[in-house]
Amino acid sequence: MRVYLVIMDETEEARVALRFASRRAAASGAAVHILALVAKQNFNAFGGVQATIEQEAYDRAEVMASSAAGSLFSESGKMPTIAVKTGAGQAVIKEYLAEHPEVAALVLGASSEGGSNPLITHFSAHAGSLPCPLYIVPGSFSAEDIDRLA
Repeated sequence: MRVYLVIMDETEEARVALRFASRRAAASGAAVHILALVAKQNFNAFGGVQATIEQEAYDRAEVMASSAAGSLFSESGKMPTIAVKTGAGQAVIKEYLAEHPEVAALVLGASSEGGSNPLITHFSAHAGSLPCPLYIVPGSFSAEDIDRLA
């Protein structure tokens, strides 16, 4: 089965990408995978404190991804696959794509206000070496624009 992979965080861009992917999946009989990233902490606290901080970040990402999945399920009736991974975003995504050859497209949302999205910058520069197409959904698209496009 074809899969659309969406990188989920708490931004509007991620919600736009998820809407596009879910609509494309519904129209084509594909599935959606949601990958929530947890960045490695750049500081080193005492062992117990560090573990607590990392666990809280992981839990927050898991709740956010589950919430997005629940919304998608209520709209489409299909539950997406959820994964929460810790590490550098680009490396985690490449690893996920290598582990999941069924992924038909990586879907990222661009900011409506411009600005640099490091994932878009990286993956668009390396699109030729990706195992699947890269879709970049403009953040300025309304829900109606996305539904019409998808």
